[in-house]
Amino acid sequence: MDIVHVVVALIVIGVLLWLINLIPMAGSIKSILNAVVVIAVVWWLVNVFGLRHYLPDMHLGRIRAGR
Repeated sequence: MDIVHVVVALIVIGVLLWLINLIPMAGSIKSILNAVVVIAVVWWLVNVFGLRHYLPDMHLGRIRAGR
């Protein structure tokens, strides 16, 4: 993916998140929504730039056998 496409996608995601934040809703829901979007975007960027193999092998809720 070209860096230009990544920048355009980040701008679009930012504008959409800003528009969603204009909708009147409870502050806690906005905080959760913002956190979910930020985590998803960071995870997407990690995948786009191929950095996922540098992160530790994480599994939630279970322990991998043999370790």
